Amino acid sequence: MLVATGGALGAVLRYLLTNISKTLFESSIYGTFSVNIIGSFLIGYFITSDIGNNFSENFIKLFFIIGLLGSFTTFSAFSYEVIDLIKSKNYITSFLYIIISIFICIMSAYIGTLLNKF
Repeated sequence: MLVATGGALGAVLRYLLTNISKTLFESSIYGTFSVNIIGSFLIGYFITSDIGNNFSENFIKLFFIIGLLGSFTTFSAFSYEVIDLIKSKNYITSFLYIIISIFICIMSAYIGTLLNKF
């Protein structure tokens, strides 16, 4: 139940952020890029957080990390957008999107883990 509830909430949040991004930018890649960075950061933060002292560890793991953040971040949308860029012959943009997304999302998760050391 925790995973399903978190997953539903994460999907709605991703949908809202992606649509806001589409109104600001021409391409949908910025919305997906944003949710993946935010989600990666929060996953890193929650994995190393002491917030479990206030909530059960299962609640944090099942609701926030697996449910909410698992559905909020999306590798499938990222993959679709890369294929779409390649089909549109935007090879440089697709290559940069792949490299930058992977690097920044991993760095965001790492920064999230570092915040709990202070």
